[in-house]
Amino acid sequence: QVQVAEYGGGSVQSGGSLRLSCVASSDSIATHCWGWFRQSPGKEREGVAGIESDGVAHYADSVKGRFTISQDSAKATVFLYMNNLKPEDTAMYFCAAEMGYCFQRTTDQALAVEQYHYWGHGTQVTVSS
Repeated sequence: QVQVAEYGGGSVQSGGSLRLSCVASSDSIATHCWGWFRQSPGKEREGVAGIESDGVAHYADSVKGRFTISQDSAKATVFLYMNNLKPEDTAMYFCAAEMGYCFQRTTDQALAVEQYHYWGHGTQVTVSS
């Protein structure tokens, strides 16, 4: 069993920055694959960023150049650094984890909801203009 929890959401003005963090806890030592997703009211959940076990990162086109995903495998923690935030980034952000190693996934795979079994409850990010 894996529990996933996100931290760090909040409200910022357009152009501002936020850092989200996510911690996975499990009954045994495990490696994880990670993804960040977001969902706005009335819209489907969309992949924002994913990271391979070797640190290769994947990004949705809408956030490329503004968001950075990184991981601390020893602490089972992943971060999402969000810069130059825009009002359209407003959403509930979810961290997702899958146990095991991830290598050479395509971006579509890394940002697919179906790739991940363990999800946090989400943290709200609101960007005002």
